[in-house]
Order: sequence, then structure tokens, then C-alpha cells
Amino acid sequence: MFSCSFVCPKGGGEGLTTRNIKIQAWTLVSALRQVAAAAAAVLFVLPLWLVLVASLRRPGLPPSPSIEWLPLAPVWTNYQRIFALVPLAQYILNSIVVVVVAVPITLIIASWAGFAMSQLGARWRRVLLVLAVVLQMVPSTALWLTRYVLFIYLSLTDTLWTLIAPAFMGTSPLFVLLFYWTFRRLPQEMIASARVDGAGALQLWAVIAMPLARPTILSVGVLAFVHYWSDFINPLLYLKSQRYYTLPIGLQFLQQMDRTNWPLLMAASVVMIAPVVLLFLVAQRYFWLEGRLSGFGGR
Repeated sequence: MFSCSFVCPKGGGEGLTTRNIKIQAWTLVSALRQVAAAAAAVLFVLPLWLVLVASLRRPGLPPSPSIEWLPLAPVWTNYQRIFALVPLAQYILNSIVVVVVAVPITLIIASWAGFAMSQLGARWRRVLLVLAVVLQMVPSTALWLTRYVLFIYLSLTDTLWTLIAPAFMGTSPLFVLLFYWTFRRLPQEMIASARVDGAGALQLWAVIAMPLARPTILSVGVLAFVHYWSDFINPLLYLKSQRYYTLPIGLQFLQQMDRTNWPLLMAASVVMIAPVVLLFLVAQRYFWLEGRLSGFGGR
């Protein structure tokens, strides 16, 4: 009795100490992760902030020899002036039209292809995977002449449809692979049960697959938006009329008019970057939901 009264509390105290150490270690690791995340965020946000500060300098000034963290005398009229020098409003509208049409088409076609691949047998699935990877490695420069001849044959040159046309092929094999990877992780028992109940391929895709692939939809949507919003080469190759030019071409016009007027060029860059940053800020919190799908079927 005497010895137990001392031994038992001692064992309990060691267990409590061990738990306290584990809690402190977990707290330290969590704090280090937060610091690392904050450092990474600053690393990526800092260039955007410096571009914004540079866009508010007085027009005609050369780049500052030192880093300016805050605009001393912000000149907000720089943004008004770039719209007066170049018809950026029309170019922005053209870019919006391309994005609004091309991104939904990309999501539909790429998800169709990814879902179809996920439902094939192992042999054909491997063949299509290899084909998708090979197509991903083909340089875009190898497609310029072929597309140009095809667009001439279809009478699509000098129209916005030349910029939207890649969406009808899923825009990129990478998007198809992203959907394939997501759909392969879905519980196949659920899909098999729906087939037994008489669901067709489109019903399986619309009712079961797509609602469970929302993080991938958002990811591919953001990537497709960035692709079409910042596309410079295709408008330069396939468009001739100025009324169809997009925003990247407008930035090139500003650079050709005055290569040394950095504040105006930075203001135009802010106009170009702002929609992408805002879209990512709105959508980024949904990306974390992707981890919730990782346990489906142990895939």
C-alpha cells in the first residue's frame, strides 16, 4: 500500500509530462508551419506590391535606383491615361468574351474526356494516358502552322473563335489528366450501383462525378482562365483587325509607344494581373477540399 501510493502517481505524472511534451512539440511545429506559410506568401505578394507602387509614380520617371515600399506621391491618373492612349476597354471586353466562352467549354470537354478515360479498361486506359503525356510534351510552336491552315480552311481567321477553338479540344492534355486522376479516385462501387439503376454515361458524369470533383473543377477553371486571359501568341498569329485584339496585345502596344515610360507600363500590368489575383483569392479556399476526396476508395 505504501509503495503503491508513490509508484502510481509517479507513472501518471510521467504520462502527463509526455502528453505535455507532445502538445508543445505539435504547437511548435504548427507555429513553424505558419511562419513558413507567411514567408512564402510575402515572397509571392511582394513583387505584386512593388508593381503596384511603381504604377503610381509620376509618368516619365525612370525606374527607382532603390526599392520604393510606398508611393510618395501616388499618381492615380496613370490608369486613366493608359485607357486614353490605347483602347484597352475594347481589348478587355474581347478578353472577357474569350474567357467567358472558352473556360466553360474547357471544363465540359476536359471532364468528359477524363471521365471516359477513368471508366475504360486497364489496357485502353494506359494507351490514352501515354497519348496524353506525349501530347503534353509537344511544343506549342509545332501547332502554329497546322492551326493556321485549319483556321483558314474553316474561315475562322481574324475572329475571336480562333482563340476559343482550343477549348473544344480541352485546351490542354494536362486538364484531361487532372480530371482523370480525380475521377479514378472516386468510389467505383457508387458508379457501378448507379449503372445497375439504369444511369447512363452523361447521368453518371453530371450527377455523381462532377459534384465530387468541385476542387478539380475550380483548379482547372483557374488554370484555363489564366491561359486564355494572358494568351499573347495566338491573338498575334490569327488576328488582323484591331477590334478583335485582346488585353495582352494592348500591353504590347503601350510598350511599343514608349518603352521607357515605366509607370504607365506598370499600370497596364496591374490591370492585367488584377483579375487573376482576385480570382485566385476567391477560389483558393476551395482548393483545400481536394484533400477530402483523397480517402475515397483508398485511392
